[in-house]
Amino acid sequence: MSGPLTGIRIVDMTTMLSGPWAAMILADQGADVIKVEVPNSGDHVRSLGNQRAGMSAMFLNINRNKRSVTVDVKTEMGRDIVRDLAKSADVFMQNFRPGVVDRLGVGEADIRAVAPEIVYASISGFGDVGPWVGKPVYDPIIQAVSGLTTVQAGSDLERPRLIRTVLPDKLAAVTVAQSISAALVSKLSTGKGQHLRISMLDAILYFLWASDMGAQTYPGKTMSNQEAASFIDLIYETKDGHMTVAVMSNKEWIGLTKALDQPQWLDDERFATPGARDKHVNERLVLTQEILKSRTTAEWMARLEAHDVPCAPALTRNEVLTHPQVVAAGTIVEFEHHAAGRLRQARPPAQFDRTPSSIRRGAPLLGEHTDEVLEELGYSESMRRELRTARITGSEYLCNKG
Repeated sequence: MSGPLTGIRIVDMTTMLSGPWAAMILADQGADVIKVEVPNSGDHVRSLGNQRAGMSAMFLNINRNKRSVTVDVKTEMGRDIVRDLAKSADVFMQNFRPGVVDRLGVGEADIRAVAPEIVYASISGFGDVGPWVGKPVYDPIIQAVSGLTTVQAGSDLERPRLIRTVLPDKLAAVTVAQSISAALVSKLSTGKGQHLRISMLDAILYFLWASDMGAQTYPGKTMSNQEAASFIDLIYETKDGHMTVAVMSNKEWIGLTKALDQPQWLDDERFATPGARDKHVNERLVLTQEILKSRTTAEWMARLEAHDVPCAPALTRNEVLTHPQVVAAGTIVEFEHHAAGRLRQARPPAQFDRTPSSIRRGAPLLGEHTDEVLEELGYSESMRRELRTARITGSEYLCNKG
């Protein structure tokens, strides 16, 4: 057994990032994920930059532990294959724009007609209600309309700024994976599947409300422009680089004054309590920054750690790979991909002691498992050959294999 979801089969008809990564999270935890792709072209992410063996780095990083089947779902026989897959599955995932999936003949009603108790997961930008339902969506659109760009700017008065990673896409993926797991638990206890719908906008607003929407929490309260808590973030310049130092409690504040050799700060009324330190945050951070410029990051790390003050160097992406904590924890792993060669990736983060997650296979070549999966579904060799000849299923992998 490898992973707590061993024995669960998932039909993954999603593309791009949020759906495929959600499916990979479940695949990492043991699920048999069958990725259904368009013949000849496949998921658009395959064609992105940083290529090896005809696959982009991003595709390799969000599609491992899956099997790839190529099916022309615009044909009736192609839809029959997808429905046959659904009969053998516990979960069906799709992230077409609302309405498209029904026109293709693989909407919830179509799938539930052959798999009545399947968990059907729909992922979209804005859900299936409202004026923006049919609007095309990419991550920056959600960052902008959710208010995340003004949160990132630090103030409503500053120019909105994008977070330089596709946070809504990734957060939606994690939310989808958790929600599918919850739906499977419900099915285990009730015997009933259900349709779960997750929009990127809902996911990011849920995420923001935990800490960034305090002024919006109380209805009826007039909102002014939200101003930044400080004009300095918590990344400080040191003599040879950058680091972060964050203190919350009185104990940590005392430790900071000792590490920085600034005992007089303890007698300063501006910094006497957590509330006072918040009120005078700019003055406090300016003073801290001026002191930190005087020594190297390593010197400050040693002094701050000696007084149990939360701190860390601001690492580059290459430096992360060799940081002692990352190395000791085994967070980054290497393995051989059957086509792309040696790869380095982050391991599945959840560590299960009885049913450990694992990297069982690298991301699939386009259509690599079409023949294998159709054989499992009972399609004879002659039927599979006819499907390939009619171009209802792809023959990319067999052709490339020679």
